[in-house]
Amino acid sequence: MSDQVKPVEQHIRTWLENFVVGLNLCPFAKPVLFSTALRITVSKATEFDAMLKVFLTELDLIQQSSEQEIATTLLVFPDALTSFDDYLDFVESAEELLTDVGLDGVIQLASFHPLYQFAGEPPQAASHFTNRSPYPVIHFLREAMMTRVLTEFSNPEQIPERNIQTLEKIGRAEIEQRWHTIFSDKLSAHLLENKNS
Repeated sequence: MSDQVKPVEQHIRTWLENFVVGLNLCPFAKPVLFSTALRITVSKATEFDAMLKVFLTELDLIQQSSEQEIATTLLVFPDALTSFDDYLDFVESAEELLTDVGLDGVIQLASFHPLYQFAGEPPQAASHFTNRSPYPVIHFLREAMMTRVLTEFSNPEQIPERNIQTLEKIGRAEIEQRWHTIFSDKLSAHLLENKNS
């Protein structure tokens, strides 16, 4: 692992541990977080086509691997897609490729971005932080694994609403303070560069 990649992966693991697992935003993430079956790929690609190529490589790898080898993959682009609109365009293209290669219904994509914002929600809503991450991330999920895991939880359809309630109870100001505390000043500034987002 290069010196450039190491801090990025550490930021991602810190985010997973302190926010995703720490706040129980994903109740089935904890076992995977500390498993070798969690794959985190940090790509230094910045050109759209090059990023799509990396996406396809990771897609091919997870679908050819067993769940024990790779349960889930986080593909991270620390040097690209800083604009949320550009990120959404990329995710749309990735979803199209997923369908084109016949993996729709096999692999599901989840999206996370430093400036993630749900349409129709007030800009300052704490709910946006359910999908905010230190860097632009595409999360590869195995649909069969998700279906199996969700059967172990009562009312899994209520998880998103429960997450929003958790963050609203904490409050936007406290959430931002946690970002500053956990991450470096430089990264915190990047994450909160748009205070109205």
